[in-house]
Amino acid sequence: MQNPSRNCRNATRANPSQAALILAFAAIAAMCVAVPASAGPILGSDLASFAVLGASGVTNVPTSTIGGNLGSAPNASAGGGYVFTSGSLQPNTALAQQAQLGLDASIVTLSSYGPGITITGGDFDAWQGSHGGSLLPGVYTLPAASINLMGTLILDGGGDSTAVWIFQFPSTLVTSSTSNVLVQNVGSGANVGVYWNVHSAATLNGPTFAGNVLAQDLISSDGDLTITCGRLLSATKQVTLIQDKVSITGCTGLSGGYDQGVNIGSGGIEAPAGRDLPEPASLALLGLGLAALGYARRRA
Repeated sequence: MQNPSRNCRNATRANPSQAALILAFAAIAAMCVAVPASAGPILGSDLASFAVLGASGVTNVPTSTIGGNLGSAPNASAGGGYVFTSGSLQPNTALAQQAQLGLDASIVTLSSYGPGITITGGDFDAWQGSHGGSLLPGVYTLPAASINLMGTLILDGGGDSTAVWIFQFPSTLVTSSTSNVLVQNVGSGANVGVYWNVHSAATLNGPTFAGNVLAQDLISSDGDLTITCGRLLSATKQVTLIQDKVSITGCTGLSGGYDQGVNIGSGGIEAPAGRDLPEPASLALLGLGLAALGYARRRA
């Protein structure tokens, strides 16, 4: 068997004046480092211990049930009226402060995976209806919309216990009072990951939701929201709860809070149709190679 690293070194000795060879180098560079992404949890251990985390505080209309830590930093206002099935209140504790740093890093990591597939009009319902009735694992971007989801969004892993979904929202995430999110067909679910990377506010008005909401702004609901496997994490504003249930421990047989790699080992992010999603570094190398091709063409 040939040594892949030797092939990579040999390939870089090609004459860079040839445009075709530069393009080949770009492809080879991507192949040399393109491996299944995310061998461990994206959130990190401190952040992963939280079911709810705010920056400017957490408010609550009693009683909300929490499975995991609940806290806020740097604002110590974390509210009251909670029933904890696990975890504890963390008002601007050292752990909450570290978790906030981890939240910033996790948002950067999720953003680095790029836009993936754009869901036209930011409408989950229409997209799902025209694409087989469910969403396969992968990276998706949703433009701003008045409502992103009205019905039931089905995330179907196709039997893959390492299935990962990353949803990029350049603006807001808004779900209606009739919306639900269902994760299904993920085998043992050991390495499942579901992430909602929201660059503005997240408004979750449906009865059920799933996965990790990482928002730059306010996170709120209209009350009685149930997240049995996921988190509400705000990087700069507050989280408002109204008799909600949020837990990272209600994932029977699945990964903790749908953070891939929690309590288990390695896994991979799969793009739709079973294509491995390259690590961000791979995409950067490919981009550099293509830029070099453009430069060579201009010199020709």
